Amino acid sequence: MRKALVAALALLASAACSPGAGTAKAPAGAPRGAIIVASFDFAESELLSELYATVLQYHGYPVRRAFNLGPREVIEPALQQGRVDIVPEYLGSALSFVTLGKADVDARRAYLFRQLTHAFKKKGVDPLALAPAQDENGIVVSEATAARYNLRKVSDLKPVASKLVFGGPAECESRPFCLPGLERTYGLHFKKFEALDAGGPVTVSSLQSGLVDVGLLFTTDPNIVSNGFVLLRDDRGLQPPDNVVPVVSRKVLKEHGGGVVRLIDEVTRKLSTDTLRRLNVKVQVNGRSASRVALQWLKGRGII
Repeated sequence: MRKALVAALALLASAACSPGAGTAKAPAGAPRGAIIVASFDFAESELLSELYATVLQYHGYPVRRAFNLGPREVIEPALQQGRVDIVPEYLGSALSFVTLGKADVDARRAYLFRQLTHAFKKKGVDPLALAPAQDENGIVVSEATAARYNLRKVSDLKPVASKLVFGGPAECESRPFCLPGLERTYGLHFKKFEALDAGGPVTVSSLQSGLVDVGLLFTTDPNIVSNGFVLLRDDRGLQPPDNVVPVVSRKVLKEHGGGVVRLIDEVTRKLSTDTLRRLNVKVQVNGRSASRVALQWLKGRGII
């Protein structure tokens, strides 16, 4: 992770403004320093970051994009050190990470949001409004595997887990809502763990080819439906509410005022889970660029 952080921060030095959102002049009195919008290393995160970067750029704020930087182990230190300024996060997962797993993570969104605000307060970061949209870790198998072992919910894996290979991002081995959570909550001990990508094409192809029997994809991933995968029901409630929540460095809020908050909140309020799924289809299935999809959606909603 240390090497990943060095590489990611090197990318920040070369991150440039992307064209296309608009060429309005910067707001009166706005500082020259660009707002650095970052994303995790998976497609939906880049899409969300593009939505926020585009709306800010269109309204005249100087923006730099630092996309696909890596997992939270890379992004969160960069955010707290002021290397990046805005990151679209996910409520329960962010809270667990920032508090090193010490937070009481349950199903109460407002309670989780208060905890997250408190946890970030001393780190110079503020969460903004929660989106209606949420995306959680999903435990997925092929249709053939589901039929062979009669799998419909995660607890159905317990009698057969020792025969199956599980695949997910490398950080899954230490994340409380991934392998440790599956072991603790469901008693699952897989034959082997394969380190893949974060809910991306490598995981999809590994499930298709049979390299892994069980994989981690995100619940808004259109590949689940398009490939006929079976999303196993989280019947013991391991996964927390993971509503999208942009987190912003307090430095940016002080420098740019409430205009940044207003624009980000306007985007966030209009993001439903169904909207997120449909936007993901355009990028991940239809092959359209995140920048074009973001621009079209923002225009269609009258935000720009």
